[in-house]
Amino acid sequence: MTLGIRKISTFLEEMHVEGGKAAPRPVTMVVVAAVIQNPWAGRGFVEDLRPEIIRIAGDLSHEMTARLLRQMDAEKIEACGKAAAVGINGEIEHASAMIHTLRFGNPFREAIGGTNYLEFANTRNGPGALLSLPMMHKSESGKRSHFLTANFLIADAPGLDEIVVAIGAADGGRAHARIADRFQDIAEMEAEKAAKG
Repeated sequence: MTLGIRKISTFLEEMHVEGGKAAPRPVTMVVVAAVIQNPWAGRGFVEDLRPEIIRIAGDLSHEMTARLLRQMDAEKIEACGKAAAVGINGEIEHASAMIHTLRFGNPFREAIGGTNYLEFANTRNGPGALLSLPMMHKSESGKRSHFLTANFLIADAPGLDEIVVAIGAADGGRAHARIADRFQDIAEMEAEKAAKG
């Protein structure tokens, strides 16, 4: 594999208490983040990003997915997402290119039995910046209890000509979720509208 990986970092967080109240069960979030060489670095404005996407994205996703599944069993995963941060010499489009392709998303989604699109973030940042990886339920798009964010940082990445590419998963929703799901909101608003005539 010639993916230009400099390092891979794995982050695991267990939430036991939220708002001063114990969680019904601990909620675990895992993030796997790869630091790769920006394949478009030093080439000026590159019109066609597809050749590098095709060369890198699928193999990178398989490698990262395998590592994430060593930390959390696929059948336990309820929420998931992805993120990328390009170093300051790169374009936001370079970060986007690595994650906004089915070649990257499908291996992860299929491995965990997901049907939704992967919630995402793409940004430009410097080494040690706090990065956010948003998640949503892997198959129920309106399930707000699973709108989560994993925060992580890598002290020496992304470098000027690097991209941090990350996937994340959680085995539950927020510890004490108590806001309505999207579909409950829709039903309530439709009922209110009908009542007004």
